[in-house]
Amino acid sequence: MKVVETSLPGCVVIEPAVFGDDRGFFYESYNAEKFKAAGLDLRFVQSNVSRSAKGVLRGLHYQWPNPQGKFVSVLEGEVYDVAVDIRRGSPHFGKWTAVLLSAENKRHFWIPEGFAHGFAVLSDYATFAYQCTAVYDAKADAGVRWNDAAIGVDWPVGAPLLSGKDEKAPLLADIAAERLPVFVP
Repeated sequence: MKVVETSLPGCVVIEPAVFGDDRGFFYESYNAEKFKAAGLDLRFVQSNVSRSAKGVLRGLHYQWPNPQGKFVSVLEGEVYDVAVDIRRGSPHFGKWTAVLLSAENKRHFWIPEGFAHGFAVLSDYATFAYQCTAVYDAKADAGVRWNDAAIGVDWPVGAPLLSGKDEKAPLLADIAAERLPVFVP
């Protein structure tokens, strides 16, 4: 397993050791002991799978209070996956990073609590898996507008297919301070 830092401290890409032959392949997608040894002491309480068509953009989502860290990967297809630091007081507040996740590259992306998350589907469809550090809380469910110019995510889709919720999500600057996580150094 290889852990690769991104431009946002805390958000990392995990490249598993893949063992394959003409019959197929095998890899550990998660091993608590190995992750802890790599500095990622993660505990998951909910696991989700979604499937989306080409051009679908989901996000940018977060929970506050009751934040969720997310460990994400793609089982089928390819997505452009994005994390945005939305922690009040963070030196990286409003900054984003992205990684290409696919069934082919088998990468995983760790998005810690306090970050908004979204993805755009680049293949005909994508089956997306994510494990969360907190259960879904409808009262804490929140979002940031996917195309907030102040954040400036360079999405690789021109006219994405969005949910009504994502179309109406507020700009980061319009979210009340108490509705955002706090940076803890």
